[in-house]
Amino acid sequence: MQVTGKVVVVTGGANGIGKALCEAFHKAGAAKVVVADMDAANARAVAATVDGAAFKCDVAQEKEISHVVEETERQFGPIGLFCSNAGIGGGFDPMSVNAGGASDEPWQRSWAIHVMAHVYAARHLVPRMKARGGGYFLNTISAAGLLSQVGSPAYSTTKHAAVGFAENLAISHKVDNIKVSILCPQGVDTNMLRSIPKGPQSGDGDLTPEQVANDVLAGLEQESFLILPHPQVLGYMRKKTENYDRWIGGMAKIQAKMREEFGK
Repeated sequence: MQVTGKVVVVTGGANGIGKALCEAFHKAGAAKVVVADMDAANARAVAATVDGAAFKCDVAQEKEISHVVEETERQFGPIGLFCSNAGIGGGFDPMSVNAGGASDEPWQRSWAIHVMAHVYAARHLVPRMKARGGGYFLNTISAAGLLSQVGSPAYSTTKHAAVGFAENLAISHKVDNIKVSILCPQGVDTNMLRSIPKGPQSGDGDLTPEQVANDVLAGLEQESFLILPHPQVLGYMRKKTENYDRWIGGMAKIQAKMREEFGK
């Protein structure tokens, strides 16, 4: 896929990876880049730099995603690429004594943003894309959705679910010429990464958002389902499936070391 001439929507576009994606799509010749974010002021600021448009949007609310879809297509034309990029780093607690947590709140918020936001985007765009012969979804997930996230069961679980939904979206609508890519980096130098305890997600080096955006452009051009800015993640996935018990043991050692360091 080439983004040249396409209308592109990026949720979580006001900062971090989302901002870098908006800038990269603009440079690649997108017809219009729509920046959707709860941070309306920064969304407008990013939109101004890419000759785009901005919408305030809480992706946990279906009606707000629906509004972005409807208004974008009404004002600018068919959405060629929808980037469901918004995410949160909540629920991180390396010292937690119970993986089930103490309340539902971090689970519910993570589920709404990391899973249902992707579902809502598909719910409102798939019929439109089918009617016009195709379209493209880019879902920003995380290497945590392929491996795991030490220190946050809620983050890890919902990112796994996001991978599962993206797989089903791609399988169900391949016949409709609807393409899907998932973006699964490890550490990326963003406000979200800096807000959580340092852990194994940064063990292979933190990339800049701009590096990740360039990898996205290459992945979209190749129409790759899996986009891995940290290519070593593929090796970790293979080790995981080759010997699950050994992998669990290794991850437990990483968690123990992180708890030791965090508790000092």
